[in-house]
Amino acid sequence: MAEIKGQHVLAFMVGAFGLIITVNVLMAYKAVSTFPGLEVENSYVASQEFDSERKAQLALGWTLTPTYDHKLKELELAFTDADGNPVKVASLEVLVGRTTEAADDSYPQFARESGVYVAKADLAPGKWMMHVEARAEDGTRFHQRINLFVKS
Repeated sequence: MAEIKGQHVLAFMVGAFGLIITVNVLMAYKAVSTFPGLEVENSYVASQEFDSERKAQLALGWTLTPTYDHKLKELELAFTDADGNPVKVASLEVLVGRTTEAADDSYPQFARESGVYVAKADLAPGKWMMHVEARAEDGTRFHQRINLFVKS
């Protein structure tokens, strides 16, 4: 077996730490470039409005139930009131995307059909998240983040 000299140890250490640093830089770049990480522009302002918005949303008494039909490639949102009756919303905006990256984000266009809101959405199997923002007829904001699991 050959004798290990100082230059061999130096080459090994430089190579090992070089590999570790390269992988860390690559992973940090991928993390920043694929997920914006921003939920709200100003967290302080959002926290000040949270309680009043929450009370207004709870006063609506709405329940939101999402379903996805993989064969029809349709996403359905059923808004119901406290009595279980369908609710008509004044406006609806939904962000559908993966929980870990922004590359698959989309804003499907929903249409009201038979009391539910339906949109075409080609979602691959796996975990998806939806940021739903709707307005009641009186202007009250209803917003909810929902995790959706699509089976193949």
